[in-house]
Amino acid sequence: MRNEAIIRRSLAEEVATAIEEKIKSGEFPIDSKLPTEPELMKQFAVGRSTIREAVKYLSQSGYLHVQQGLGTFVKSVRDNRVLDAKIEKGNFNEIFEVRHILELKIIEKASINRSQRDLKAMERALKDRAEYAKSGNLSACVDADIAFHTAIAASCANNILAELYTTLSLHVNKFFMEIYKDTTALSQSQKQHEELMEAIKDKDVERAKQIADRIILHK
Repeated sequence: MRNEAIIRRSLAEEVATAIEEKIKSGEFPIDSKLPTEPELMKQFAVGRSTIREAVKYLSQSGYLHVQQGLGTFVKSVRDNRVLDAKIEKGNFNEIFEVRHILELKIIEKASINRSQRDLKAMERALKDRAEYAKSGNLSACVDADIAFHTAIAASCANNILAELYTTLSLHVNKFFMEIYKDTTALSQSQKQHEELMEAIKDKDVERAKQIADRIILHK
C-alpha cells in the first residue's frame, strides 16, 4: 500500500483559497474593492491576523493589490506563480538589473500619468517608511519602501509593467531583509525618496529618472 502525504494548510491558506475562488467566479470582480477586514473576519469567522496573512499571500500571488489608505483591490484572476518561480532562480545582480530597467521606465510613465490619488498612496507609504526607519522596525520599513515603489508602478498607466514590478518587488524585499541589518541605510535614503515623489508630483520626468537612478545604484 502506497503512503500518500497529507498536505496540511494553515487557516490563512484556507481563507486565501476561498477568496481566490470568489475572484475566479466573479463574485469579487476585477478592479473591485475587497470587503473590509471586519467584513472578511465575519464572513470567514476568523481573526484579523488570519485575514491579513491571507491578503498578503494573495497580493504576493498577483490576485490582489493593496493601496495604502484606500483598501485592497482585485487585480487579476490569474496568479503569477510561474513568473515568480523564474525570478526565484535569479541571482541578486540579475534581479536588481531587471529592477533598474523596469523602474526607470515606470517612473518615466508615472511622472506623466500619475493622479492625485496615486500621489496620496505614495505619500502615505513614504510617511510610513520614515516612521518605521526612525523607530528601527526593519521589516515594516522594507514593506513601506516596497509599497512606495509599488504605488509608483500602479500609477504608470501600464498594467503589465505594474504587475511585473509587483512580482519582482517581492524578491527585492527578500534581498533587502538579507542585506540590511537595521534601518540605517533606509533612513539615509529617505530624503532621496521624498525628492523622487516631488519630481513625480511636478511631472519632471528627467529629474525623477535621475533621482531614481541614484537610489537604485546607491549613489
